[in-house]
Amino acid sequence: MNRVPVSSSNLQSVGYDPATHVLEIAFHSGGIYQYLNVPAHIHTGLMSAPSKGQYFDVYIKKAGYPYRKVG
Repeated sequence: MNRVPVSSSNLQSVGYDPATHVLEIAFHSGGIYQYLNVPAHIHTGLMSAPSKGQYFDVYIKKAGYPYRKVG
Protein backbone atom coordinates (compact mmCIF):
# COMPACT_ATOMS: atom_id res chain seq x y z
CA MET A 1 0.00 0.00 0.00
CA ASN A 2 1.27 3.46 -0.82
CA ARG A 3 1.77 5.67 2.22
CA VAL A 4 2.42 9.39 2.44
CA PRO A 5 4.80 10.92 4.99
CA VAL A 6 3.11 12.87 7.79
CA SER A 7 4.35 15.45 10.26
CA SER A 8 4.18 13.63 13.59
CA SER A 9 6.54 12.58 16.35
CA ASN A 10 4.82 9.16 16.49
CA LEU A 11 3.49 8.39 13.00
CA GLN A 12 5.89 8.28 10.06
CA SER A 13 3.52 7.66 7.14
CA VAL A 14 -0.13 6.84 6.47
CA GLY A 15 -1.92 5.01 3.67
CA TYR A 16 -5.58 4.18 3.10
CA ASP A 17 -7.43 1.88 0.72
CA PRO A 18 -11.02 3.13 0.36
CA ALA A 19 -12.10 -0.08 -1.41
CA THR A 20 -11.16 -2.30 1.54
CA HIS A 21 -11.30 0.30 4.36
CA VAL A 22 -7.77 -0.60 5.45
CA LEU A 23 -5.69 2.12 7.09
CA GLU A 24 -1.93 1.44 7.12
CA ILE A 25 0.36 3.33 9.48
CA ALA A 26 4.14 3.19 9.76
CA PHE A 27 5.47 4.37 13.10
CA HIS A 28 8.80 6.02 13.83
CA SER A 29 9.42 3.12 16.25
CA GLY A 30 9.67 0.84 13.22
CA GLY A 31 6.37 -1.06 13.18
CA ILE A 32 3.88 -1.04 10.31
CA TYR A 33 0.27 -1.83 11.16
CA GLN A 34 -2.94 -2.21 9.19
CA TYR A 35 -6.19 -1.19 10.87
CA LEU A 36 -9.28 -2.86 9.44
CA ASN A 37 -12.82 -1.60 8.75
CA VAL A 38 -11.79 2.05 9.17
CA PRO A 39 -14.31 4.46 7.60
CA ALA A 40 -13.02 7.02 5.11
CA HIS A 41 -13.95 9.93 7.40
CA ILE A 42 -11.53 8.62 10.06
CA HIS A 43 -8.68 8.64 7.53
CA THR A 44 -9.67 12.15 6.42
CA GLY A 45 -9.77 13.31 10.03
CA LEU A 46 -6.36 11.81 10.73
CA MET A 47 -4.76 13.49 7.73
CA SER A 48 -6.19 16.90 8.64
CA ALA A 49 -5.64 16.68 12.41
CA PRO A 50 -3.16 19.17 13.91
CA SER A 51 -1.86 16.36 16.14
CA LYS A 52 -1.89 13.12 14.19
CA GLY A 53 -0.57 11.10 17.13
CA GLN A 54 -3.33 12.34 19.42
CA TYR A 55 -6.01 11.74 16.76
CA PHE A 56 -4.67 8.22 16.20
CA ASP A 57 -4.74 7.48 19.92
CA VAL A 58 -8.32 8.67 20.48
CA TYR A 59 -10.11 7.81 17.22
CA ILE A 60 -8.26 4.71 16.02
CA LYS A 61 -6.34 2.96 18.80
CA LYS A 62 -8.85 3.49 21.62
CA ALA A 63 -11.79 2.99 19.22
CA GLY A 64 -10.73 -0.66 19.02
CA TYR A 65 -10.39 -1.22 15.29
CA PRO A 66 -8.95 -4.68 14.63
CA TYR A 67 -5.36 -4.54 13.43
CA ARG A 68 -2.47 -6.66 12.25
CA LYS A 69 1.26 -6.05 12.18
CA VAL A 70 2.59 -6.22 8.63
CA GLY A 71 6.12 -4.96 9.08
